[in-house]
Amino acid sequence: MRFFDIILQFLEKQGTIGEERPKRHGARIFILRRRTLVLCGALVCACAIFAAVQYPAAVTTYAAQRQLPIYSVARDQKVCSISFDAAWGADLTGEILDILDRYKVKTTFFVVGNWASQYPETVKAIAERGHEVMNHSNAHDHYNSLSREEIIADVTACNEVIAELTGVTPTLIRCPFGEYDDHVVTAIRSMDMEVVQWSLDSIDWKNISADDICRRIVGKVSPGEIILFHNAAEHTPEALPTVLEHLLSEGYEVVPISKLLLSGEYTLDHTGRQHPAKGE
Repeated sequence: MRFFDIILQFLEKQGTIGEERPKRHGARIFILRRRTLVLCGALVCACAIFAAVQYPAAVTTYAAQRQLPIYSVARDQKVCSISFDAAWGADLTGEILDILDRYKVKTTFFVVGNWASQYPETVKAIAERGHEVMNHSNAHDHYNSLSREEIIADVTACNEVIAELTGVTPTLIRCPFGEYDDHVVTAIRSMDMEVVQWSLDSIDWKNISADDICRRIVGKVSPGEIILFHNAAEHTPEALPTVLEHLLSEGYEVVPISKLLLSGEYTLDHTGRQHPAKGE
């Protein structure tokens, strides 16, 4: 039965419908009493007010239930992080490390376990130069298609490779391809690890020019940003000095991601920005 017919039957039982006019083209036409119109109007208004009040709460609840990685951090100070994903090639890594040394900047390298096994001396050099070596999976698989057990096994395998080479077990991970869903994030956090994304993407992996890389970063950094580069992108070593000079001239301190993140309890907003928990 159509919704309109149900309403008509209800009103008829309540005695709120007036006289019935003759049928026209098979439809019943009613004259509603003034009281009925007032009641219907009040009902519509009440429903509208209820929806308006409840909608933000529903959105907030939904956002709170989603499992998001950390994309950036709410920081008052001029501080940000630069990260490098390492999944293929190592030829340019030494040059990148030399540039970082020149500007006295420490960063975070997210490395794939298989890559680390292939380039162990490079991984050791990254750590010895004072940079963080964190997890980027063991085989660069699509985590969304893996089970919880498979994800944990893959993350553990990468952790073990990195720990053997550097003496430090990673506490952070960047999921392969930047892919994640609730079950991926939940599985990783059950290991007391944090999932980290990025808020500024150089897209250097597309082999865009150094000028284009700089345009994507320079002038767009704000406190708490996490910038993404790749260690094997062709034009990254060329662009990196310009990016660093800009950041330092603007008064930014560039720190490893573990030092950018907030300690203690925190909350994430709908953009994945980390905030101190209330009362902190």
